[in-house]
Amino acid sequence: MSNSSSITQFLLLAFTDTRELQLLHFWLFLGICLAALLGNGLIITTIACDQHLHTPMYFFLLNLSLIDLGCISTTVPKSMVNSLWDTRAISYTGCAAQVFLFVFFISAEFYLLVIMAYDRYVAICKPLHYGTLLGSRACVHMAAAAWASGFLHALLHTASTFSLSLCYGNVVDQFFCESLQILKLSCSHSYLSEFGVIVISLLAVFVCFVLIMLSYVQIFRAVLRIPSEQGRHKAFSTCLPHLTVVSLFVTTAMFAYLKPPSISSPPMDMSVSVLYSVVPPAMNPLIYSMRNQEFKDALRKLADGCFSKAINCLSSAHHS
Repeated sequence: MSNSSSITQFLLLAFTDTRELQLLHFWLFLGICLAALLGNGLIITTIACDQHLHTPMYFFLLNLSLIDLGCISTTVPKSMVNSLWDTRAISYTGCAAQVFLFVFFISAEFYLLVIMAYDRYVAICKPLHYGTLLGSRACVHMAAAAWASGFLHALLHTASTFSLSLCYGNVVDQFFCESLQILKLSCSHSYLSEFGVIVISLLAVFVCFVLIMLSYVQIFRAVLRIPSEQGRHKAFSTCLPHLTVVSLFVTTAMFAYLKPPSISSPPMDMSVSVLYSVVPPAMNPLIYSMRNQEFKDALRKLADGCFSKAINCLSSAHHS
């Protein structure tokens, strides 16, 4: 039996104990992390530099990319370092910071996905009111509300989790500090407050999911009433990336937290957690750029501009 006040560090679950596989895990995660940094960085840079992309849809996409960068930077680097140095340790403060930041970014992302569904709903169902309902001030307020809600949710969640008495050691059955895994270490009589926070969180997620589904019911009804096939295709193409991201995010997270205990095991839990914490931040840029011709044109223009500047700089240096 150990008390939380005497715990100075936690031990994370390693993907493998074989040294060669640990190095493979390091390189795999490094590749995923670099892909996420490159993809989201290109989205942020392109949207910031291209005046044609200064619209509500791309403003929210920029915020989504910032959140994805924060999310993958919270969990992956520490796991990579542990695999490289063949260790499992994370400090108590580091663990608390991971719980806070992970809940913050995941919550903010989900709230932002609701706002993005509303953006698509207004664009397709109320196009004449789009400029009024989604003006620049309204967009900033909505994005700020998503970030602030995520911050408050994370603060409440982290304070509740680390106020528990931990009676069952310091071994976390996950590759990062996850609040549900820390909850398993608490005394059976001390987790009621955290259980209440989890129930509130699940209710918030359910309400957000219902709002997204209601938005898309209205969107699909409006799209099916568009007379031209080209118009329907264009409307669907603006919604499909967002719907794909929502589906990937929600299905993996729901499976992680609602799967039957009979199929739950540390390797299974780690594999599923990778699906909802690591894969979406890396995949979201690809999902949004593949079917978006406007964004691809802006990215090509940005690349051409950078290439031209590089050629001019080399030419100037050569002449001097």
